Amino acid sequence: MMIPLQITARDFDLTEPIETLIREKAEKLDQLYDRITRCRVILEAPHRRQQKGILYNVHIEISVPGKEIVIKKEAHEDLYVAVGNAFETAGRRLLEYTSRQRGEVKFHEEVPSARITQIFPQMDYGILTTPGNRDIYFHRNSVLDGNFNDLEIGMQVHFVEESGDQGPQASTVRVLKK
Repeated sequence: MMIPLQITARDFDLTEPIETLIREKAEKLDQLYDRITRCRVILEAPHRRQQKGILYNVHIEISVPGKEIVIKKEAHEDLYVAVGNAFETAGRRLLEYTSRQRGEVKFHEEVPSARITQIFPQMDYGILTTPGNRDIYFHRNSVLDGNFNDLEIGMQVHFVEESGDQGPQASTVRVLKK
């Protein structure tokens, strides 16, 4: 790292094994992104519980060009687990930051759409037809954000397809707003 790692322990004494673990984890962050300008790790033991003992909080502050990445993990009884969880989150956030810096954009898979072509209210199901003229079965329990009885033939919907016993079926159906 360009600037040395700063480790602070509050309300307890920092042991050498924990300090070594933190230095190893911080070195891995430096391998993910070599332009880290500061890394500060704060360990706290503010909670003392009679039955379970001490709960540890871990905060990590990472300075990179143009941004401060802050990780605050919830309390955990095992300091090693708390440190590991915090650095795992820090690694993910650092990778997200570097992806954005390189202009990489995460594309979400498009949710398929269809049109309701048949409804059988007395039998609790209907049929969707996709733009490719595939018929997809759906049950009344698959309809989100609405009432099956309010559906009309011709309505546009988004759906999630899965394989059913009798062929393709929609596990969820969401009516598109007009």
